Order: sequence, then structure tokens, then C-alpha cells
Amino acid sequence: MSTLHASFLALALAFAGMAALAFAMDRHHRQLTGAPETPPARRRLLRCAGALLLAAAGIPCIWAWGATVGTVAWLGWLSAGALGAVGLVSAAPRVAAGAACAAALAAVLGLIQGV
Repeated sequence: MSTLHASFLALALAFAGMAALAFAMDRHHRQLTGAPETPPARRRLLRCAGALLLAAAGIPCIWAWGATVGTVAWLGWLSAGALGAVGLVSAAPRVAAGAACAAALAAVLGLIQGV
């Protein structure tokens, strides 16, 4: 796996994970759905999905750069994904939800193809 490919996968997974964690919060869930409160089951699902996506963002980094540099790259891509999620969730929550789903699907397919 090339470093460019790993970078795209890590960024997509980090963005999707951060967006999932954002939509687990009542404020952002209300922006997305209009519901006053996030149902507890959906909140748990979004939190688990977000945590798994963030953890999965480390896989391509470690494959491409090794354990030491890959961990640092992973932390950098987590920061970049958070920045993108914050900007898009705040400005256009529905677009952010669609982009996060598409990014997660594309990245997971990219990880499977890279195996």
C-alpha cells in the first residue's frame, strides 16, 4: 500500500469516525434529525461506530509507515478528520452525514481491497 493511498484511507476513516461521534451528541443529532433527544440505543451505536472507525484509521497508517511513524501519522489524520468533521457538521449537518457514510464505505472497501 502506498503512503498516498494510506493517507486517503486514514483521513476518510477519521472523518467518518469523528462525524459519528458528533452525531451521537444531542445538539448535533437535533441539527440532523430535528428530534429533541438522541435515543440511547442510537447514541450507543454511533459511539461504537465512531470508536471503531477511529481505531480502523490506524490500520493503513501502520501498514504504510510501520508502528512508530504510523502511530504519529494516525494521530495527525485523526486531527485532520476532526477538523473536517467540525467544519462540515457545523455548516451542513445533512451533507456531513452523507459524506461521512460515503467516506466510511469507500474507506472500508479500500481496506478490504488492500488486504
